[in-house]
Amino acid sequence: MASLNVGNLGNLGDYLREQRRTAQLSLRQLAEAAGVSNPYLSQIERGLRKPSAEVLQQVAKALRISAETLYVRAGILDEKEREELETRAVILADPSINERQKQVLLQIYDSFRKENAAEVASGAVSEPAPESGPGPVPAAAPAPDADEPPSS
Repeated sequence: MASLNVGNLGNLGDYLREQRRTAQLSLRQLAEAAGVSNPYLSQIERGLRKPSAEVLQQVAKALRISAETLYVRAGILDEKEREELETRAVILADPSINERQKQVLLQIYDSFRKENAAEVASGAVSEPAPESGPGPVPAAAPAPDADEPPSS
């Protein structure tokens, strides 16, 4: 049977197959773990079916990979949105900071994103702040000539 490859779904199917093989799962094992039928999963891998976000989430969970990555490959989510979601996920999953600190970090992250989006929209993109230090160092005064007597 010829593959119909609906849009970018061939890429999704190839990626799913690669991930399934890396996880050393048969098609039947993955279908069972994800709660979908074996023929349906086979059709997804061959690019014949477009899975819903819910099915992709179930498959991602069974493969222990990021659902957002599958969403991007399926064209449900763009790369920029995925990066934002992954940043949030990393902050929320960090066991070394407490819940209040996580919420504060997310608020700061959101405010920076809004500020930068507003600057891009207005065309006034500012230069990044210096890495450290108070700013430019003033030029030193010229040293007095050795021939001149010191001023009193």
